[in-house]
Amino acid sequence: MPQGVPYPAMEQRLSMITLGVADLNRSRAFYQALGWTVHPSSQDAIAFFKLRGMVLGLYRRAAPPADAQLPDAPCPFGGITLSYNVRSREEADQVMAEAERAGARVLKAPQEVFWGGYSGYFADPDGHPWEVAHNPFWTLADDGSVQLSG
Repeated sequence: MPQGVPYPAMEQRLSMITLGVADLNRSRAFYQALGWTVHPSSQDAIAFFKLRGMVLGLYRRAAPPADAQLPDAPCPFGGITLSYNVRSREEADQVMAEAERAGARVLKAPQEVFWGGYSGYFADPDGHPWEVAHNPFWTLADDGSVQLSG
């Protein structure tokens, strides 16, 4: 650590996840159908959803790569999965059914998995993969935050 810096320069946290979407209105409607509330500061080109401790941002697909000076090259799997942990297998089934009713495409129905939990995957309207998982080795606090064991 550099001298004179009493703590790490970058705190161990995540503030926002930004998803590039093809049709902002369709994606905004999808997340609202999940019961999420769009933040009033959202504009025609941006939709923000305040989550517990962070923000989910939806932008037109070309905006994030242009801002980061990256090429816009869609691929089937971008190397990231968003995860939504639940308190039980039954809740995983309920959340998956809710996502499908909202317009998600189920990629893998919830099932027992090799690591000892129960999970499935859905894709939002732009194909962003979401895992819905019950991890019996983790505890979820009342606010939904994950408490790691050990």
